Amino acid sequence: QVQLVESGGGLVQPGGSLRLSCAASRISFTNYDMAWYRQAQGKQRELVAVITSGGSTNYADSVKGRFTFSRDNSKNTVYLQMNSLKPEDTAVYYCNAKWIRFNREYWGQGTQVTVSS
Repeated sequence: QVQLVESGGGLVQPGGSLRLSCAASRISFTNYDMAWYRQAQGKQRELVAVITSGGSTNYADSVKGRFTFSRDNSKNTVYLQMNSLKPEDTAVYYCNAKWIRFNREYWGQGTQVTVSS
């Protein structure tokens, strides 16, 4: 069974940093585009960042210049480095894996990020 396991969430003060990780198992990782989504309480889930199977990245305007998305294919893991965090970054962050060619998509269970003083 495919698993995406997120880690690294927590409570941080405004201006602080966190690094989220998402470890994938039982998928052909290098074929998948990976993404982070987030969902704040009472709001719809939104796309935060994408990294393609080829390593290209794209970010939501709200996180550009603050977040960095990377992948380590040798570890089947992606990382989201989040700097200069703001209270509005508070949300549950979900890891997503998508293989468009074969219409396969998987989600992690989510990790809570809270930015508060």
